[in-house]
Amino acid sequence: MAQSRFEMRRAAVLNEANAIGTAALRARLLPAPHNADVIKLLKDYVQIRLDITRSAPSAADLKAATARSNEIEEALWRQAMALATANNAMVPTGLFIQALNDMIDNQEKRLAAFRGRVPDVVLVALYAVALVATAIAGYAKGLHGRRVKLPTYLMGLLIAGVMLLIQDLDRPSSGFIRVSQQPMLDTAAAIAGYVQ
Repeated sequence: MAQSRFEMRRAAVLNEANAIGTAALRARLLPAPHNADVIKLLKDYVQIRLDITRSAPSAADLKAATARSNEIEEALWRQAMALATANNAMVPTGLFIQALNDMIDNQEKRLAAFRGRVPDVVLVALYAVALVATAIAGYAKGLHGRRVKLPTYLMGLLIAGVMLLIQDLDRPSSGFIRVSQQPMLDTAAAIAGYVQ
């Protein structure tokens, strides 16, 4: 479960970066001054994504970042509505609206992947099974009267290592194993290079 959720988070970053990049490319087709306004909003949008992943966000930080993202999405949507109202037959506007829809959908998918965790009951059950297995191994060693403790200690360390690995994979914003933000960094660099 932890591995599949990790892969979902990795795919969500890539999909969202691609959706933002597509929206930015299509925004360049829009007439002035809308194109410059949209590109600026998209730069801010990507920056929010990067800022929130640089540290372990608190629930309040995540809520504030999501609220700011939603404000930017609303501003982008107002730009699209103004363009569609001015000329509803314009192909670039339709392409931009489609890309904007994809971008908004991908934000929700990424948030869902970020919030998705292995249920606590599964982790508690895993710890209980590990504790029972270690106790049984220790008891079995005591029954045989052997004094070799190294295999029992190694088994305990291996079980603890596997459990820590599972928990680390399940923590999207902290720990040693983190989802690479390189697709979002690449998108931010591409958008920053657009001449307005």
